[in-house]
Amino acid sequence: MVKIRLARVGAKKHPIYRLVVTDGRSPRNGRFLEEVGHYDPSSTPATVRIEREKIEQWLVKGAQPSETARKLLVREGVLKATAVTRPQQPQKKGAAKKETAPHAAVAEAEVAPVEESAEPESSEGASEE
Repeated sequence: MVKIRLARVGAKKHPIYRLVVTDGRSPRNGRFLEEVGHYDPSSTPATVRIEREKIEQWLVKGAQPSETARKLLVREGVLKATAVTRPQQPQKKGAAKKETAPHAAVAEAEVAPVEESAEPESSEGASEE
């Protein structure tokens, strides 16, 4: 899948990013197909230079922007702001077990008071007679 994302360049603690079109499997600063813009968050105000025609061509071809790239493109007016939900990532096996354990404890806690409240009433009634 072709992605539009940021590649970090610049000095230590002074990042500058390139907006690049790349294969989704390549590393963040790895090989890219085309450079389509720059982003400098350190300047005041942040500097964004986007080549709108190139980005529109890649979007028509099916390139998917990353979340950060999407925010930049919306802010610059290349994309329309739409409510896009993030795809849910598969849960880890350990996380699923942790989630079920608290729910089971809550369910037991809800059942336990009902049983306890029934016992004291019958014992009090028996002692009064």
